[in-house]
Amino acid sequence: MAGRINDDDVKAVRDAVPIDAVVSEYLQLRNAGGGNLKGLCPFHDEKSPSFQVSPSKGLFHCFGCQEGGDTIAFVQKIDHLTFAEVVERLAAKAGITLRYEEGGYNPSHQRGERIRLVEAHKVAARFYVEQLDGPEAEIGRKFLAERGFDQAAAAHFGVGYSPAGWDHLTRYLRGKGFSDKELIASGLSQDGRRGPIDRFRGRLMWPISDTSGDVVGFGARKLRDDDNGPKYLNTPETAIYKKSQVLYGIDLAKKDIAKASRAVVVEGYTDVMACHLAGITTAIATCGTAFGGDHIKILRRLLMDNGSARVIFTFDGDAAGQKAALRAFEDDQKFAAETYIAIAPDGMDPCDLRLVKGDEAVRDLVEPRTPLFEFALRQIVGRYDLETPAGRGAALDEAAPVVARIKNSSSQHEVAVQLAGMLGILDTQFVVKRVGQLARWARERGDQRGPGQTPSRGGPRHQQVQAPPAAAPSGPALNLRSPAHRTERELLKLALQKPALVSPAFDAYGADEFTAPPYAAVRQCIAEAGGAELGVPETREYLVQVLDAAPNDTVRNLVTELAVEVFHGKTIDETYAGMQLVQVRLRAVDRRINDVQGSLARLGSNVAPDHLAAAQNEVWVLQQYAQSLRNNGADAL
Repeated sequence: MAGRINDDDVKAVRDAVPIDAVVSEYLQLRNAGGGNLKGLCPFHDEKSPSFQVSPSKGLFHCFGCQEGGDTIAFVQKIDHLTFAEVVERLAAKAGITLRYEEGGYNPSHQRGERIRLVEAHKVAARFYVEQLDGPEAEIGRKFLAERGFDQAAAAHFGVGYSPAGWDHLTRYLRGKGFSDKELIASGLSQDGRRGPIDRFRGRLMWPISDTSGDVVGFGARKLRDDDNGPKYLNTPETAIYKKSQVLYGIDLAKKDIAKASRAVVVEGYTDVMACHLAGITTAIATCGTAFGGDHIKILRRLLMDNGSARVIFTFDGDAAGQKAALRAFEDDQKFAAETYIAIAPDGMDPCDLRLVKGDEAVRDLVEPRTPLFEFALRQIVGRYDLETPAGRGAALDEAAPVVARIKNSSSQHEVAVQLAGMLGILDTQFVVKRVGQLARWARERGDQRGPGQTPSRGGPRHQQVQAPPAAAPSGPALNLRSPAHRTERELLKLALQKPALVSPAFDAYGADEFTAPPYAAVRQCIAEAGGAELGVPETREYLVQVLDAAPNDTVRNLVTELAVEVFHGKTIDETYAGMQLVQVRLRAVDRRINDVQGSLARLGSNVAPDHLAAAQNEVWVLQQYAQSLRNNGADAL
């Protein structure tokens, strides 16, 4: 076993890698005010961004699903890695050499599985690129040249060549320290009769990267007639490669997709190359599978689902291409973006179109023209004889449920009118009513809510925070309509985000001064971490220690939530902080007065004289203190 990573090195990694830079590799972030950034949460489906990142605190939190934490926690959750694997990956990016408490420096064979598999693909990608220059790869270079791709294009996309022998790459990777077990697990090698052999042999190779830019697989094109394998052979499903969750070219296109709020979905690797070289740098492709729900999630996080977002699908004009377009339409309503379809003249794909008619023709192809819903409806309607009432009725029966799935009511009405025109039904309102009836039935059955979807929730200011019952502290749920809860929340946010404004007074507050048990738990975490005074001057280490003191994930998530949530006040200064300190203390004093007086009332004449005198004296002192707080504010603390 590898030793435990040195704590100072973990801290150095946290400080060296900005959380906003890491999160931006997976989703588009925009300004949320107060120095925070926001985006669509990658951990649950949502239409409006409730996921916030605080670069200054090094924390993220989703106010919709309650996921939160620091940079390391984010990568752990999104890439399903262990703590050590994430630290190793981030350390490599930051150029930090890690130390291990037991056994010194970590030998390469002891590192996390995902890290090792990614490293193997990185080495393999370089190997394939080098092989493309050799004599054997002449057939591969000719294939590229015939499709309009020169040496510079191949280098830009990392295109390479796998030698035709049985185990060239396998032997090369062994020499780099990779075990046979790792080579099989990576999908780069496969079992042969005498041990591992290369999976890809004598083929043109395209590296497939994830959104962070790590090579996780390959697409391989057959070049020779004596190759009995399929035309395209992809990496098999592995720990790092899931074909339903990768998009070829996403690493190159993601910034321009986010910037332009536009994505072009093509069918193949050469189509992506052709589009990018023609100036369509938002082009991406699926890797040997249909465009599906996981692909939509990737694009939605980049597009931010704003009103101007566009997704353009390009498909071949043949039956297979039309079928692919209809499959894409089945998921159309998962986008808030408008979706279009582009089919090139003569059924040419973007690669052929560029070769025959040039870059301008490719750029013209992907200009939005035909909405995907219109294409889908015309495909349905085209199967029926619209010259007969029976044919028109049958076409309406199949097409109306498709229109009913459009969630926007005004768009649904407009498309229903268009459907009536396609069918040649003069009574437009009949079609509109039919579509509306189907939509109502679907809503009543709950069909409109997709798997895993939950009703939209408001942002942090409108939310009722309620932890899962199994892990929630005992007591009533948090309710921001409660003045007490709202003030306690603001005070805890100050203690976490701006501790200098409330220290040292805050550290004298007991957990019992917070009426909501979850808030009392956060107060206890701050105390166990050394108090708010530890955060003066403000450091990320202070928040790390508070998080480490959390007894469970529920409390830990609440800490991150409070550490990134914006304040209610317009001006956050000593005056604002003093108001929160006073209000929390004043309510605690008033509660104590009521408790003592209530106890005396219940006991009545049965109370002992000395106990009565002590209680009356306590009430008098508390009343004087409360009056002082009301008159003098924070100076009375």
